[in-house]
Amino acid sequence: MTESWSARRQAPAKLNLALAVAPPNPAPPEGDGLHPIASWMVAIDLYDDVSVARLPADRTSRYAIRWHAKAPRQSTIDWSISKDLAVRAHLLLEQTVGRTLPVAITVEKRIPVGAGLAGGSSDGAAALLAIRELFDLDISNDDLRNLAMVLGSDLAFFLTDEDEVTPRPALVEGVGDRIERTPPVAASTQGPHVALILPDFDCSTPAVYKAFDGMGEQPFYADWARAAAMDAKLNADALFNDLASPASVVQPRLGELRTVAEDAIHRPVHVTGSGSGMFVVLDDDADATIETLRAIDDLRACAVVPARII
Repeated sequence: MTESWSARRQAPAKLNLALAVAPPNPAPPEGDGLHPIASWMVAIDLYDDVSVARLPADRTSRYAIRWHAKAPRQSTIDWSISKDLAVRAHLLLEQTVGRTLPVAITVEKRIPVGAGLAGGSSDGAAALLAIRELFDLDISNDDLRNLAMVLGSDLAFFLTDEDEVTPRPALVEGVGDRIERTPPVAASTQGPHVALILPDFDCSTPAVYKAFDGMGEQPFYADWARAAAMDAKLNADALFNDLASPASVVQPRLGELRTVAEDAIHRPVHVTGSGSGMFVVLDDDADATIETLRAIDDLRACAVVPARII
C-alpha cells in the first residue's frame, strides 16, 4: 500500500431547473424541521477537482481546500476544515467502518460558494466514492446514499453507479432522500445550454428558508416539478424556483441584477437553489446572449459563464 494509490474525481455543480418547496416538517422531537422539496436537478460541466491519495497505515490524514486558478469567482475560504463536506465524508466513513482510513484529500474549487450550485455537496459525494474505491470498502450504493443523507440533502444526487461518470438528471423529492433518475435533457442547441450569472455575493441557505417561511403558507407545486422533469425539455418558460423570491428578500441586489439581465436579453433569468447563482437558457444565439450579459454595467462584478448540462 503506497501513496501512488490515488483517485481523482471531477465534482460537478448542479442546477435546480425546477424547485418546489413545501412548508417545513414539525420541529424536533416530533420531526426534523426540514422543508420537503420536489426538484428537477441536473449536473453541469462546471467542476471542482477532488483528489484522494491513500496513505500508509501509520500516517495521519491531511486535507487541503483551495481555489483553482481558473475559478470564475473566488471568495474567502473561511470555514473550518472540519466542516468541509469532503473532510466530513472521510471522517464519516472512518466512523462507519470503525478504523482509520489515512488519506490526503485535495479539493481545488471552481464552483462558487453560496451560489446554489452545491459545490460542497458534490465534493463530499466525490470523496465518498473515491475513498470507498481506494480502500475497497464493503459499502453498498444504498448504504452510501444513507451516509450521504447524514452529511446533507444534496449529496445523494451526486452519487453515481459504478458504470457512470456523472450523475444523470433526477427528480429529487422528500428532503433529498428520494431520487428518481429522469430522461436526458432535450436542449435546442448543440453549444452551451445555459449561461451562469455568478454575482460577487452569496446567499445564506438558512436565511433564505427563513424568508420563505415568512411569506406565509404557499401551494406546493410538486406536480409541476415532476411534469417538467419527465418532459425533459429545456423550456425556459416552464422552469421555476420557489426560493427565488425569498433569496431576493435576503439579498435585494439579487432581484435587482435579475431584473436588469431580463430587461437586456428579453428572456427569463432563473435562480438556482437558494441563490445567489442565476442562469439563462440559451439557444442558437448563445454567443450574442453571453456577450450582451457581459456588457451590462450592473453585471460587471458578476462572472458570466457558459455551461452544458451533462
